[in-house]
Amino acid sequence: MRSCIRTASSLLHCGRAGAVRCNGSLRAPSVLERVAPTIRGYAQAFRPQSELEKRIAEIPIDRYRNFCIVAHVDHGKSTLSDRLLELTGTIQPGGNKQILDKLDVERERGITVKAQTCTMIYKHKGEDYLLHLVDTPGHVDFRAEVSRSYASCGGALLLVDASQGVQAQTVANFYLAFAQGLTLVPVINKIDLPHADPPRVLEQMKDTFELDPDKAVLVSAKTGVNVEALLPNVVEQVPAPIGDSSKPLRLLLVDSWYDVYKGVILLVRIFDGQVRPGDTIRSFATGLKYIVGEVGIMYPDQTPQTILKAGQVGYIHFNPGMKRSQEAKVGDTYTTVGCEKLVEPYPGFEEPKSMVFVAAFPVDQSHYEHLEDSINQIILNDRSVTIQKESSDALGAGWRLGFLGTLHCSVFEDRLRQEHGANIIITPPSVPFKVIWKNGSEGVISNPNEFPDQDTAHMKVSEVHEPYVQATITLPEEYLGKVIELCEANRGEQKELSFFTATQVILKYDIPLSQLVDDFFGKLKGSTKGYASLDYEDAGFRKSNIVKLNLLVNNVPVDAVARVLHHSQLERVGRAWVEKFKQHVDRQMFEVIIQAAAGRRIIARATIKPFRKDVLAKLHASDISRRRKLLEKQKEGRKKLRAVGSVVIDHEAFQNFLSK
Repeated sequence: MRSCIRTASSLLHCGRAGAVRCNGSLRAPSVLERVAPTIRGYAQAFRPQSELEKRIAEIPIDRYRNFCIVAHVDHGKSTLSDRLLELTGTIQPGGNKQILDKLDVERERGITVKAQTCTMIYKHKGEDYLLHLVDTPGHVDFRAEVSRSYASCGGALLLVDASQGVQAQTVANFYLAFAQGLTLVPVINKIDLPHADPPRVLEQMKDTFELDPDKAVLVSAKTGVNVEALLPNVVEQVPAPIGDSSKPLRLLLVDSWYDVYKGVILLVRIFDGQVRPGDTIRSFATGLKYIVGEVGIMYPDQTPQTILKAGQVGYIHFNPGMKRSQEAKVGDTYTTVGCEKLVEPYPGFEEPKSMVFVAAFPVDQSHYEHLEDSINQIILNDRSVTIQKESSDALGAGWRLGFLGTLHCSVFEDRLRQEHGANIIITPPSVPFKVIWKNGSEGVISNPNEFPDQDTAHMKVSEVHEPYVQATITLPEEYLGKVIELCEANRGEQKELSFFTATQVILKYDIPLSQLVDDFFGKLKGSTKGYASLDYEDAGFRKSNIVKLNLLVNNVPVDAVARVLHHSQLERVGRAWVEKFKQHVDRQMFEVIIQAAAGRRIIARATIKPFRKDVLAKLHASDISRRRKLLEKQKEGRKKLRAVGSVVIDHEAFQNFLSK
């Protein structure tokens, strides 16, 4: 023990005495330079190269291929990913299904929510190729995940269902990939289905995307038919990444997730240079420095390596770990400390914007802290959710949560209930409105309770603007009339109508976002027997006649259920509200009046009669004036009781009222 201490002190003494040569002159070494070797030693224990790593080390960058699978929701991306992983020996055949769908809700609903990645080694014509696969979500709400994935890829498999053909999100994802300059390999999936029609789908792809049908690969991911023909096409058509391992480090942060023991883990794409444990790197966005603790690849789970080189996609985490996931800004560039002036940051991505807001409250206020912990845990791995605290007189303390769309909100709610056993009340979704005040300033209001009432609005507010989206709907021609009717009923403005086959139609409408989040997708599926598909993108704000609707119980507004609506919807929503709320409020000892009001204007009213004592029961053959006197006395008592009594509304009443 003493000899160890002596050695350590002598090392420190040498470090103190040893000078560093800089520009031809000697200077004392800095603290970081003195302790760097020691830190590197602690950052990661020495790890001998594994057989896998030796095999990867021998592959040059021109034999790397980074590609993703993009498709409409439920066209078989995750199943195809499984087959490719089995083909390359990354996973055992017939084992775990949908290995890249890591969340319970993904497996249960059959959708991909978070982009997942995996590295594979594939032997083609006697040479090893390093393939990096990204399985992206198909639903429009997770567009941010898709655009991030494209930045780390050089090509994409454009997957289309042989029975359903080209759908709305196929079109949207194609244009997104095309704008990023990705090489597209057309793939027709589910050719084993009895009603599959590959020639028709190939014709659609040729007409819609001008893709060569001869280059398309026809597969069945479920049965594995012809899947082995895919990887040679990837190797020959997708370009190799461009990068130089000898240049200063330039890496892009593609995604991040949180680990309880290691802190924030970053998924990165190395453009130039190389990174190994012990390196000190700096973020361009935050300016913070970190010491790399471990680098590795997803194969299919985290597999540590001794180095990541230009062209590779892998993960890194730091030692000491990055504690706050807010520091990991997606689209940020990192480089080695000292090379900041030599490296250009990669053009960043836009942070995803919340488009749908809901308020969430625990059913029982004693569970508030548990629910807060649960929400914070999910947010660690889903940075597109915004959160701020809120309180309601009716429902107590809660949060206002912002989501990318209604499916994103629904998935979040499912995860809270399934993974954390949460008991939660969610209010109807609302959208942000832009208010231009009379003094010239403007602001965006996402909470209906902060929206000015109609009585005060005309004095303070100059204009109100609501968000619009451009919706692209693909549908069979036989349902065209019903869908146009639905869009017109939801204040849509038709922009384009085109037939891209004899039976398939593409409709483009500008629709207010508030109409879209009001279960528009469910209504669309209902009116087309599930054959229509929907995609949408932001189309900015437009001036509109927007009014706040309050629910009053005995003239007291219930803040938890206030909504901001277009004036044309006031009558319909107001009447429906009053009737529904009346069913869930218990009778009291006095009369309860429920009203829907926009400012001072009462839209609808319902009355809940009180429990009534029969004061005339003791009278038999009495005079009518005696009867009247007793009834008047009872009426006065009711008035007095209503003045001092407050309506007790049970939590369950709100839960039932707010449930769909």
